[in-house]
Amino acid sequence: MTIFQDEDGKAYHIFSSEANSTIHISELSDDYLGHSGKYWRVFVGRFMEAPSVFKRGGKYYFIGSGCTGWAPNAARSAVADHLWGPWTELGNPCVGDDSATTFHSQSTYVLPVVGKKDAFNYLGDRWTPDNAIDGRYIWLPVNFQDGKIVLKWMDNWDLSYFDKNKN
Repeated sequence: MTIFQDEDGKAYHIFSSEANSTIHISELSDDYLGHSGKYWRVFVGRFMEAPSVFKRGGKYYFIGSGCTGWAPNAARSAVADHLWGPWTELGNPCVGDDSATTFHSQSTYVLPVVGKKDAFNYLGDRWTPDNAIDGRYIWLPVNFQDGKIVLKWMDNWDLSYFDKNKN
């Protein structure tokens, strides 16, 4: 699950539900301590988890995962004009070696880079089933090509990447 705060200050609890068959987007109360009662069911019957949502250029973007337990799988991505949809699926945003396993990770959050317009970091969980305490994270810059999210593996990078690579 994740929390997303929109530009107007409204916040939303986004989570997989119905035995992971559907993603729910629930508006939070003004104090963020409960649900307002408004919610939407999206990606019905798609069996997704690990939702990450962010907004760029007036559009909402989604990165999620299939449901394969501890085993990583190909990420899923989507775009919408409104948070409640309709969402258009864009496929696996990962390219290159290990893209079929989301670089051995599962989406956990997309973090905006403070002070840099349209710059975002993908944060992914790396699960280690045999030694769960040794779980790790990967951070990758989020790129865009033709309106789609693109994630490429990078062994090393820093925030100056966003100065050199305008999406």
